[in-house]
Amino acid sequence: MQPYTICLTGGVARNPLVRLAAPVSASFPADEHIAIVGPNGSGKSLLVDMLIGKYPLKEGTLTYDFSPSASQAVYDNIKYLAFRDTYGSADANYYYQQRWNTHDHDDVPLVSDMLGEVKDEVLKQELFELFRIEPMLDKPMILLSSGELRKFQLVKALLTAPRILIMDNPFIGLDAQTRELLNTLLESLAKRSAVQLILVLSMMDDVPSYINKVLPVANRMVGQMMQRDQYLTIFRNADVPAPEDLQQRIIDLPYDNTNYVSDEVVKLNKVSIRYGDRTILKELDWSVMRGQKWALSGENGAGKSTLLSLVCADNPQSYACDISLFGRKRGTGESIWEIKKHIGYVSPEMHRAYLKNLPAIEIVASGLHDSIGLYKRPKAEQMSICEWWMDIFGIAGLKDKPFLQLSSGEQRLALLARAFVKDPELLILDEPLHGLDTYNRRRVKKIIEAFCRRQDKTMIMVTHYERELPATITDRLFLKRNR
Repeated sequence: MQPYTICLTGGVARNPLVRLAAPVSASFPADEHIAIVGPNGSGKSLLVDMLIGKYPLKEGTLTYDFSPSASQAVYDNIKYLAFRDTYGSADANYYYQQRWNTHDHDDVPLVSDMLGEVKDEVLKQELFELFRIEPMLDKPMILLSSGELRKFQLVKALLTAPRILIMDNPFIGLDAQTRELLNTLLESLAKRSAVQLILVLSMMDDVPSYINKVLPVANRMVGQMMQRDQYLTIFRNADVPAPEDLQQRIIDLPYDNTNYVSDEVVKLNKVSIRYGDRTILKELDWSVMRGQKWALSGENGAGKSTLLSLVCADNPQSYACDISLFGRKRGTGESIWEIKKHIGYVSPEMHRAYLKNLPAIEIVASGLHDSIGLYKRPKAEQMSICEWWMDIFGIAGLKDKPFLQLSSGEQRLALLARAFVKDPELLILDEPLHGLDTYNRRRVKKIIEAFCRRQDKTMIMVTHYERELPATITDRLFLKRNR
């Protein structure tokens, strides 16, 4: 009889809010590495939560066999890294802009404080060298970029020597070099260690070659486990194109130039940003003119998000720098709200801080007033605009669903609609497509391209994937670490 590490038979969660559409049966062979794959909102995360025993069962059985591990406790043997939102976990004390406020750094633990128990010193050195952890050790946790945070979380989990390592979208938010390193490491683990890998993925293109089997999930239903090659053959032929009328609907929006106040949208002159003894940006000159579409790239930790925090008026250090936004020099009396009214923005920090359990449409509506949460009731006309943009992003049916009950991909779509809802002069998209399935990536890319084709619209987009960039890109800026 084939041994199974996890065996769920006829499982039905006791809580109806986290229940899948049918009883779940899924067994994970001890010597196989498995991918759980499905579109955004399909129920992948609910399934994983059932597998790790987060939700008590109303019906069915859940059993484990962690041999050859000495312990049979779930906590000791299963490590679950939920990379759904790219940005690590947030707690109630985390707030938007916290990363940029240096007065908070003294109260935040360092990376070295958070590593925990190390069971294998040889593995520790190997991982530290592979992911360049050593330079991060004396850094406050909130100063880590999203990519650096992901490296830290992975290394911390591997150092506990788990029997099963579950990773939700492990490759999102990582630069090309780090993705290759991670892929090489996971392949090595799959071949030579006792760790069973279970990857939770939104895109079938992300299923690596060392995965043996795939468990498909769709419409809150769990399918039959199948061989990787069989899955790729079946589902590659089931690809669905994005709606054709999307772009024209956006292009046909009325042109309103009343908000345009300057041909020069962003101007940085010899800007340097430091945190302690670390130089993030060094004497950077950059000019963004109205109508330009910029691709901003660079390795993890190069300062991309820091640069965007200056443009979005979120970083207090901007007052000490020679920066002009929309024709006005920072520190000459303008409020951050006068700046933000021109900008639509989505970022890792925003997603991480958005812990408001409001209806999804109110999350979108908060973009009208640049707030985290909704504190001013929109007019009926404004709510109609919110519904229009939710329809554009394919989430109109979720408008009344609480934000924190959405899947991470659905949350991302809601925050993207929030960025577009006021038809901004400047659109800033920091890793906008990560965590989205193939269909939604294609859809959102079409939306971005259509927005960029409209008169006088300006955009800055960060991504680690060249294929995610719209065809409308006109200019590029590449940041190097510690320029």
